[in-house]
Parts: sequence; C-alpha cells; structure tokens
Amino acid sequence: MKGLAWYVVRRLLATFLLLLVLSFLIFSLLYLAPGDIARNLLGAKAAPPEALEAVRSQYHLNEPFLAQYWRWLSGVLGGDLGTSIRTGLPVAEEIGSRAGLTLRLVIMAFVIAAAISIPVGVLAARRRGSWLDRSLVSTAVVGVSAPGFAVGLLFLFVFAVTLRWFPVYGTGEGFWGQLWHLTLPALALAFGLGALVVQLTRAAVVRELESDYVTFQRSRGLPERRVLATVLRNAAIPIVTSLGLTVTYLVGGTILVEVVFGLPGLGTQLQQAVLFKDFPVVQALTLLVGLIVCLVSLAVDLLYLLIDPRMLRKVVSA
Repeated sequence: MKGLAWYVVRRLLATFLLLLVLSFLIFSLLYLAPGDIARNLLGAKAAPPEALEAVRSQYHLNEPFLAQYWRWLSGVLGGDLGTSIRTGLPVAEEIGSRAGLTLRLVIMAFVIAAAISIPVGVLAARRRGSWLDRSLVSTAVVGVSAPGFAVGLLFLFVFAVTLRWFPVYGTGEGFWGQLWHLTLPALALAFGLGALVVQLTRAAVVRELESDYVTFQRSRGLPERRVLATVLRNAAIPIVTSLGLTVTYLVGGTILVEVVFGLPGLGTQLQQAVLFKDFPVVQALTLLVGLIVCLVSLAVDLLYLLIDPRMLRKVVSA
C-alpha cells in the first residue's frame, strides 16, 4: 500500500506543478495581447494620460511582471479571482452564478453520449464488416466532422422550430423545467461527443476480438456472453481514456452550444468576456477549464488501477 500511496502523492504533485505552469502561461497571455493593456481596458476611444495612469494603478500594471503574477496567484489561491471589468462584480461571484447551468448541461451531454455511444461502438465491433457496421461508422464520421454550432442550429430548427418538440430558448423554471429546456442543447452537444466515443470504442473492441485469447475461449466452448465480458474488461482502459479525453471536446463544444441556444452559462460568459476584453474573467475561466482537464486526467489515471488489477499490483509493489 505504500507504493500506491506514493503513486497517488506523485500524481497529485505532478498535477499541482502542471496547474502552476498553466497559471503562469494564462497570466502571461495578458501581456501577449497587442497594444497597451491599459488602452485595451479603456476601449477604442482616446483616453487622457491621467485615465491611463489610473487604470495602471488600479490593476497594478505599473508593477514588475512577476510581482503582478504573484499578486494574482495569491488572490486565486485565496479565492479572489479579481473583479470583472465589464460588470464591476467579483469574478468568482459571476462564475458561481453561471456554473450550475453549464455543469448540468455537461453532465447531461456526457451521460447521453456514454449511454448510447458505448453500446453502439460494441455493436459495430461485433458486426464489423457488415452493412450495419459501415452505417454506424459513417454516421460517426459525420458526427465528428460536423461543427458543434451547425449541429445546434440544425437541431434547433428541426426539433424546436419545425416540430416544436422542445422549447426554442430559455432555461425553464424548476428542476423538470430546466431539464426539459436543456435536453435539446445536451443532445446537440452529445452528438459529436458520442460519435467520437463510438469510433474509439469500436477500435478497442475490434482489437480485443482479434486477440488469441478470444479464439481460445471460443474453442473451449465458452458462452459468447462470457467471451464478450472478458473483451469488454480488457477494452475498458482505452474506452475510459476516450471518455476522459472527451472532456476537452465538451469544454469547446459547450461554448458553441450555449451561444447557439442563448443559454447564460460559462460558455456564453467566456464569449462575452473575450468580446469585451474582460481579462480577469477570461483568465479565471481559462484557469478553471485547465483545472477541470487536469483533475479529469488524474481521475482517469487512478481509475486505471481499479480497472486493471495488473497495474494496481505493479504500483503497490513499486
């Protein structure tokens, strides 16, 4: 167990160092923006020198770069993400008011994609080479290639405007009202995500089905159900990896889907912050996305130990 504890500690330290480097890069992006930062904050209109100096003093732009970074990082570690330039409200408060909607949307899309795409990928692998396999793979290719905003607009036009099965806009009231309003955006977000998982699941299961142990089990007359259970257990690691990697797709896709459906979530907030050059909000949301990706990667690595006992024994004996 000491080996397992040391492995977990090493992964936590590596995640912390990665987040530290990421925070430095995110803060540095502010200085890569073209032009004077103070002028960018004041907008396109000509500003007097007094106003520029006041902005530099307010946002500590007249301090050395490392001092500014340490001030910002200390605030982040203490829960202070700064103040929004556009609204004048604390960034943490603004993110907190929108995070719930985005979290519900992401969870719904992830559950829908996983519940549909994994069985479909397994079915395509078991029927590989057939017309069903080719049809499913072709549909998955279209799903991966289609832009998220295009899928959202298509779903909105067909299912909300034409068929009127779903509401066109709004977030709804109450639990079931919000669930109903988020169903169509979640389906649009899950379409591309599920298509990617279908392809990865099919590839992993096909590789296992072509292994020698499958031929040996079938030659012994084992039921196909037991053979498939062994195949799925061995293919679980690449499938779990694909689900972890889809988090990055969810992050980018959520922004487009929220904008298309007019949902007041973090994606819409990031889009508005970029347009209005609200640097504190952009920095905070970018760091939040990096934190989520790092934590998911850590969770996937630890989940490997539960899925594959061989990896667990290797870690414990190390």
